[in-house]
Amino acid sequence: MPKPGDVVSVDFPGTQGIKRRPTIVVSTETYHSTRPDIIVGILTSQVDKATSPTDYILQDWKSAGLHNPSAFRVFLATIPSANTNEIGHLSERDWRQVQTRLLLAIAIK
Repeated sequence: MPKPGDVVSVDFPGTQGIKRRPTIVVSTETYHSTRPDIIVGILTSQVDKATSPTDYILQDWKSAGLHNPSAFRVFLATIPSANTNEIGHLSERDWRQVQTRLLLAIAIK
């Protein structure tokens, strides 16, 4: 089962159809213990377009198993966990920054 902060590839439903792409698992292990799915946020290699306060350009993208510089976007989807392929895991500093962007985007305290 993927863990929070894991980088996984999924068939991601987007605005122009379904595309296999890297994502970051943002759901918790508590969520995973009772659900067959995971919540993921999108990664994009179009880092020049990552200009929103809720976007974050990964600093350690190579160590996360990614092939190109990438940015996290708070564009979330629920995906069956069986349809994922593990790529890697975010560094602690990148994971903290992703969590900060989630707090900016979602109405939680």
